[in-house]
Amino acid sequence: MGFLFVGLGGAAGAMLRYAVGMIPYKGTFPLITLAINVIGAFFIGFFTGIAINRHMSDNIILFLKVGLCGGFSTFAAFSLEAYNMFSSGNHIIAVIYSFISVALCIIGAWIGITVGGTVVKG
Repeated sequence: MGFLFVGLGGAAGAMLRYAVGMIPYKGTFPLITLAINVIGAFFIGFFTGIAINRHMSDNIILFLKVGLCGGFSTFAAFSLEAYNMFSSGNHIIAVIYSFISVALCIIGAWIGITVGGTVVKG
């Protein structure tokens, strides 16, 4: 049953991300993506706070956090994990995790583009 709630939330989050991405913006800085990531981070924190302070069903939590926020911005999950490390006193690990996550994802995107470009040219 959890898969259904994650799937429904993920679909809603992905459609919402697409809708926000359609906001007209002519600048070169990826402001819309930044806004999506910040909004996603806020809402995953917001839903986590609600879940901690009030009883919510596991399916609703899956729908909101994993599905909706995950479909809207996977950066939101990363942000919550980093925050949890910071708030539990694991400052060094949180900084290392944050740096490694960003750096490896940029490298991963570069490798993916390179490999994908090679396959397409192949």
